[in-house]
Amino acid sequence: MLSTKDIRQELQGASLISDKVIQHIHDEGLLKIWVPQKYGGLGYRFAEGLKVLFSWAETDGSFGWMLTLCAGANYFSRNIKPEVAQLLFFHSKTCFGGSGMVGGTAEKQNDNTYLINGLWNFATGAPHLTHFTLNARITENGKPIIDDNGNEIIHSFIAPKEQTEIIPNWTSMGMKASGTYSFTIENVIVSEDYSFVYDHFFTNDILDSIPFRVFADLTLLVNYLGMASHFIEEAQLIRPEINFKSFTESVEKHLKKVLTIAREVENILGDHKEISEDQQHEIHQYGVEQVHKLSHQILSVYTQLGIRATDTNSAVYQVFCDYFTAAMHSNFRPSADNLDFSF
Repeated sequence: MLSTKDIRQELQGASLISDKVIQHIHDEGLLKIWVPQKYGGLGYRFAEGLKVLFSWAETDGSFGWMLTLCAGANYFSRNIKPEVAQLLFFHSKTCFGGSGMVGGTAEKQNDNTYLINGLWNFATGAPHLTHFTLNARITENGKPIIDDNGNEIIHSFIAPKEQTEIIPNWTSMGMKASGTYSFTIENVIVSEDYSFVYDHFFTNDILDSIPFRVFADLTLLVNYLGMASHFIEEAQLIRPEINFKSFTESVEKHLKKVLTIAREVENILGDHKEISEDQQHEIHQYGVEQVHKLSHQILSVYTQLGIRATDTNSAVYQVFCDYFTAAMHSNFRPSADNLDFSF
């Protein structure tokens, strides 16, 4: 079992999560926090899992981001037929991951299979995945199939790594070890049993009822808070004479609030009620506002750290770059229409 210190040492300056850390991930079953116990997973409750995601991001940005997105993809074990889920997650090293974008087509065949072609970007953890998840437009005779509302039908698919080609094109300033690469699939036949729809479940659990928007918002938000906690830890080592207590207390306060929200969500769903659109919007806006404030405070702290914090080999620089790379995710990005760029 690796300690936080061990993992940080392994990933400082790394361009890939090391084999030693990957083995630790599999030994501890970290990718299976959202997988039901009946499939060999840990079956965590929502708040319990979010607390763990925070600790992973606090350990290292790439480590936390890869685990969050791959464990999040393993959540789709709930969306696939039980016999398929049992088969896939029987293996302790099963690791899903992929892209949320619609990057290709799935041509419907006559034997309950689909012919998959396309290019998908930003598949975090790509070098370590056993299966890639992807979204594709359903076509027939080369033409998109349209639903009753006039929209193109989109399904998600699972393809084993052997049927994909990884494109190692991640050149961002941060999250360097996250393995967030593109991938292509050419003329691969996938059975309908290996397709799924986000909001259709084969399990019966409160976690299944959590709106995907809420799940995404809170899992990403605890990552930002975790990286912020690590950042201030490194900042204190550089400028111990500065009192950063209020920053630390703010991180703790907002982590506590996120966990409270998660418990409230589960309680509402446990009473067989729904999370309303207004409630979902309120949770999302809370995330938007906190990431906005957090980003400004991290910048404020960074400008107080001096030239040592610009050393590209330093821990504080790596955390800084990891945070602002992750913060570029579109989920919490406010509309530019309401921003004033004057100074």
